[in-house]
Amino acid sequence: MERLTVGIVGFGVIGQRWTACFAHAGHDVRVYDPMERREATFQDVLPALMADLDALKGRSPAPGTIQLFQTLAETLDGVDFVQENGPEDLRLKRRLLAEIEDHVRDDVIIASSSSALLVSDMQAECRLPHRIVLGHPFNPAHLMPLVEIVGGKASDPQVIARARAIYEAIGKKPVTLNQEVTGHIALRLMGAMWREAIALVRDGVASVEDVDRAFMYGPGPKWTLQGSFISNSLNADGIEDFLGKYGPTYQAIWDTLLDARLDGETIRAISASTTAAVGGRGQEELKAAREAGLVGILRTVAERGAL
Repeated sequence: MERLTVGIVGFGVIGQRWTACFAHAGHDVRVYDPMERREATFQDVLPALMADLDALKGRSPAPGTIQLFQTLAETLDGVDFVQENGPEDLRLKRRLLAEIEDHVRDDVIIASSSSALLVSDMQAECRLPHRIVLGHPFNPAHLMPLVEIVGGKASDPQVIARARAIYEAIGKKPVTLNQEVTGHIALRLMGAMWREAIALVRDGVASVEDVDRAFMYGPGPKWTLQGSFISNSLNADGIEDFLGKYGPTYQAIWDTLLDARLDGETIRAISASTTAAVGGRGQEELKAAREAGLVGILRTVAERGAL
């Protein structure tokens, strides 16, 4: 594996987890964030992040170094790839990407972790906009394999391919979008399902607990292993046969799907039902259970997943 020097700009929750991913994969990481006490914060969370990655991937034979710097110029000196993790503010993002360009070689790819902004908008003030791409991780970013890669109007297809290869080399499962859409792929899929879930709870069809159970113990495990298209094709003699047999049922469902608006009444209904489902468990307890469970699930997907 090619050993890279990776620049991490923005050292919040996402930046910390990207740092752990790249370092665990053997790349040297140089980190910058304008906030104070980031080093102390990272030293508190680093052992747990690395332990999670060890459990998922095995111990790294040669982890990369991690260095924190006081200025952006120092951080980006000699880097081969940049992962930017600044706030979701378009004007700030434009300025930040343009500033990053001032401190890196012309051949260095700059990837943004933005969850909703369009690359074409972000790269508008860059000197070399062709090397700006989106590399959006999925939370918790150190464990979840997905990275969504999107180019803007000025992005170079070869840059997108190179970014995909870098992410694949650290064990991620990248997907490439052929055009820009708000929310990319995964958030749009989640948004569509969650709109219906919220409406079902709001209208009293079922509780949060039972809506979540329906997914967790219904399509969830199958779709986790094989995705929706392949999984459904196994319920008939291939996908064409499935669509022929069950298409009218799905069309009837689509024709009656509910809409949801997050008004005060809806938020109160969802909050009350979610509180009941949580049953007094704290956020840290739930996060710890999630992280521990994900390791086992993702190891199974790595061994048996279809894609």
